[in-house]
Amino acid sequence: MKLPIPATILSLLLLSSCGHTPDRELPDRSLSPSTDAGVVNVAIKVPTELETMDVRVVYRSKTCTITSYSASGIPYDRDGYQRMDLKPIQQRESRLFEAKVPVNGGGTCNWQLSNITFGAEYKDTSAFGEGIRSGRPAGMIVFFDDNNSPNGRWGIKVDGDLTVVRDYYPWLSERFLGGHTKSMSLITNGDYHLTYKAPDARNVHFEPILHSQFLTRSVGPKVKAKGNRTIFYYPDGSNSFEAYSWPNHSKLQAIRMAAEAQRQALSESEG
Repeated sequence: MKLPIPATILSLLLLSSCGHTPDRELPDRSLSPSTDAGVVNVAIKVPTELETMDVRVVYRSKTCTITSYSASGIPYDRDGYQRMDLKPIQQRESRLFEAKVPVNGGGTCNWQLSNITFGAEYKDTSAFGEGIRSGRPAGMIVFFDDNNSPNGRWGIKVDGDLTVVRDYYPWLSERFLGGHTKSMSLITNGDYHLTYKAPDARNVHFEPILHSQFLTRSVGPKVKAKGNRTIFYYPDGSNSFEAYSWPNHSKLQAIRMAAEAQRQALSESEG
């Protein structure tokens, strides 16, 4: 039985034009989500320091296409797209937040679910100092078709439902080139967003585990010159340059596990 979508969800539709021809020549490209084809239950469990971001949902249509152009100027058609944003709802007094994403975007274009982007970021960066903006979130993208997302392309393919639990570390970055900025990011062993292809998933669970006491700071060069590089200061007091422009996750894992092993040994000796 076809169930209606709550008005609160429909009010969050962010409609965008999918073509360049006059509107009178276009079909009604608006989304009309329904649960007749089921929903994807998106759940994210976050620590108290973090807050969830809106769930960004992209639908695509093979009926309502977009005309694009190759590098040589040759036109070609590709799937049209529309976007819908949903706000995850907190489950009672827990730190679990959920959103239900319709698989069928409906409408005359027969919109179908393409990908979902969601995650968490610091709710308040003032504890780390003034003028610090939010940087990289603990983000995740789940793909349901073969199209890429504006935030990346799919990485790991999984069958069925998807559960992801990852260790994250805080990273305070200070940069000077191009203007003095400070940002607070969440770092794990992966790219800006973790990416998965799970076309049959109907339950997606993401749990970023934040090790807030293991903070890494980085300071970028003040002058652009050969040999000037960003220095990373790790929570064990060491510092180093890194091959990439973010902290070494394996090093952070080793620092944390060594500290936890030391605390455990001390606890056992006192007991």
